[in-house]
Amino acid sequence: MANLFDKHGGFRKLHSFTLATIVQLETLRFCRRFLTSDERETVAKLFDPKGRQFDQMTQAARSGRQNIIEGSERSSTSKDTEMKLTDVARASLSELRGDFEIFIMDRGLLPWSVHEERARKINAISIDGPEFCEDPVHESAKHAITQRAKYAVWLDDPDPVVVANTLLLLISRTLNMLRRQIESQGKAFEENGGFSERLYAKRAENRNASQESIACPKCGKPMRRRMGTQGEFWGCTAFPECRGTRMV
Repeated sequence: MANLFDKHGGFRKLHSFTLATIVQLETLRFCRRFLTSDERETVAKLFDPKGRQFDQMTQAARSGRQNIIEGSERSSTSKDTEMKLTDVARASLSELRGDFEIFIMDRGLLPWSVHEERARKINAISIDGPEFCEDPVHESAKHAITQRAKYAVWLDDPDPVVVANTLLLLISRTLNMLRRQIESQGKAFEENGGFSERLYAKRAENRNASQESIACPKCGKPMRRRMGTQGEFWGCTAFPECRGTRMV
């Protein structure tokens, strides 16, 4: 059974997961800082009297991260499900990206160009590889906070447009990583097949092994269960050269 199940659950070591964690945390913080139902503050913040924008943005950020987790955990038995959930993560983060774009444009501004100095600096920041030992939950959280500190000068800015632009860049980077993950998952599925295919092959292998455990009384070669008009019987695998049979 060594080759039946794929490796799974390694999401904490993915850069996409680290960035999705930062995006979820900072989206929550962004909404608490800059979305309000107080009409006196609508000049500086987004007027969200019923909290719908808050809910939609925080749920999209959550979905992005959670579907990376679920897809990774399901990869042992279904590459198809893993790819679908990774794609759901991409779709959710794309939706969130659209919300931040509108937040900026609603103020008569444009999202930063990739050639803008701040955008170049943010895009040039590299994500460190995680080093987890015995405490992955604690250590992966610590790793995300450490990586978040690299963007702190922009994420902590009092101007919501600066924060929104920073999150746009982080989301775009995460989306690119998820796209490459889906491509890699598809290639693995093409080369190795899925769980159902491997399970069928393993069952056939075991069945053939058990069927060939009896030696033919005529030639000594392995025998295999066969079905005849009178029911099941053992037939020689060398048939038709050898017509040795035995009753089941």
